[in-house]
Amino acid sequence: MNDTTHGIRTRPGSLADAPAILDMLDGAVIWMNQRGNTQQWGTTPYSRKPGGVARVEGYTTANAPFIAELDGTPVGALVLDTGPSPQMPIAPADEPERYVRLLVSDRRYAGRGIGAALLERAVEETRQAGVELLRVDCWAGGGGELVAYYERNGFTPAEPFLSGAWPGQVLTRRVA
Repeated sequence: MNDTTHGIRTRPGSLADAPAILDMLDGAVIWMNQRGNTQQWGTTPYSRKPGGVARVEGYTTANAPFIAELDGTPVGALVLDTGPSPQMPIAPADEPERYVRLLVSDRRYAGRGIGAALLERAVEETRQAGVELLRVDCWAGGGGELVAYYERNGFTPAEPFLSGAWPGQVLTRRVA
């Protein structure tokens, strides 16, 4: 399935996309830090964090990655899994679920609906799998902007959590 929304094409990802995903993650760290947010993902570029490259490569081989493209250029990535990361203090749902493990976009293309297109792809993939629950967790610090972003995209806050001192929020979306 190749979805196209507002000129954004989404497609399944692969290990070959790992360098582009790492570039997007590195750019997101820089972007957040420039705005004073050093708590969400820290200050070290993702590609230089211990285990960062291996984690992204694992996302592209052990999970269901999707890439958003504009004119053939990767501009966003989403990774779907069947449950939350084992590193997070979140219990799996008591029903089948799909879980957004990663959502990132190239900050040079901000405001073009890349994240929304990828989330809609996740909804469609969840529906096609016959699963009714899509969940995501995100950083709930700062002014709650990320939580509000997911709410604007059809998710409902379910349960807050703490991962060490990192405040998080699980959100859900029912897929009919």
